[in-house]
Amino acid sequence: MKKYRALKQNIFEFESYKLIPIRFEDRLQIMKWRNEQMFHLRQAEVLTEEKQNQYFENVIANLFNEAKPKQLLFSFLKNDVLIGYGGLVHINWIDKNAEISFLIDTELNQSSFDEFWTNFLFFLKKIAFDELNFLKVFTYAFDVRPHLYSVLEQNGFKIDAVLKNHVIIDSKIKN
Repeated sequence: MKKYRALKQNIFEFESYKLIPIRFEDRLQIMKWRNEQMFHLRQAEVLTEEKQNQYFENVIANLFNEAKPKQLLFSFLKNDVLIGYGGLVHINWIDKNAEISFLIDTELNQSSFDEFWTNFLFFLKKIAFDELNFLKVFTYAFDVRPHLYSVLEQNGFKIDAVLKNHVIIDSKIKN
């Protein structure tokens, strides 16, 4: 397993959940989920296996050795089975903040969304605040996942801003 130079601790465990540095072996499953859930991602085109391999080999692989990488991505496991991935992205090391990114298995989205988000946020807050001494973490989300905001609020996040008529999804204007 690769380790992030930027972190003292690289494996985070709680009950049946585990967060570990993103694994190369998870790349095709992640690609599948990203392609299935493009409606709420900032992804303009369907990913191909070739593009996903290139991304992991040319971008992800370099993150592990950087003292201050632009992102820290993790494979999220339950009972040692991959159920999602995400991490801290658009990291601003000067102002000590980062955006949270998270995506779960498309098939588990309906049944386990709240549970998985809550556990993922538990780990991300540990990394951001305890490991990295960040001042703020945030997420940028389109208003297309009805449970997202309540889960974020239940986990101590507050709405900073709502951008009205900001994006078009499926030919409809969304916030």
